[in-house]
Amino acid sequence: MIKTVSILTLSLALFSACQAEPTVDEKSMIIIPSDSSQLLMVTTADWNTKDGELQRYEREEKNWKKVGTPINIVLGRNGLGWGVGLHSIPKDAKYIKKEGDGKAPAGLFALGNGFGYEKFKIDFPYSVYKQTDHCIDDSKSEFYNTIVDSTKIKKDYKSFEHMRLKNNLYKYGITVNHNPNQVANAGSCIFMHIKSKSGGGTAGCTAMKEGAIITILKWLKKDKKPLLLQLPQEEVAKKIADDSLK
Repeated sequence: MIKTVSILTLSLALFSACQAEPTVDEKSMIIIPSDSSQLLMVTTADWNTKDGELQRYEREEKNWKKVGTPINIVLGRNGLGWGVGLHSIPKDAKYIKKEGDGKAPAGLFALGNGFGYEKFKIDFPYSVYKQTDHCIDDSKSEFYNTIVDSTKIKKDYKSFEHMRLKNNLYKYGITVNHNPNQVANAGSCIFMHIKSKSGGGTAGCTAMKEGAIITILKWLKKDKKPLLLQLPQEEVAKKIADDSLK
């Protein structure tokens, strides 16, 4: 999780008369909490691609309904790896997100807050960041994976990201609550933000055109507890219990 520091899956066994299907550990299934009714679902062709699509969903009674058209996005330059969020990492996981690996986190995550360079009135928490606001990616720091006002703390970190860049990549963005317990080297500073003009892969974030991120920010509602789900398409059938998302 990106904290703002103001100093911030039933074991399922399917048997037929002929043979037993492989057992799936309930903990490896991704169950979307019943109190969440907005979902951003990002899918890719496989674990190693940087390109994908984002589809918005809203829950209507027990089923999820698509909202709008798919949005083209780019992810980590090295694809996806299981992150730390509202899901369990499969015991046989081949790809696991680590600090600095150029992978975006796969799994289910809460969203933290919207952010940008100027005030923006929406129905979701929003922060305006200054050049002195840093997101700490030094895993040895007390402030690892948090956003701090560097003028109000005693710096104990050597590596960080400015939250106000000289370009427009962070002009509008959303923090993703990945690695909320600040597990060392599990990855930090994961955002949704504007993609670069080159369209290249990111260091681990989910990027898109400016208009798309603005559309998402305006759509998010705090009381609907929006979530981000990111998976390669091959994992959707295996890990998602809700058929309305397949």
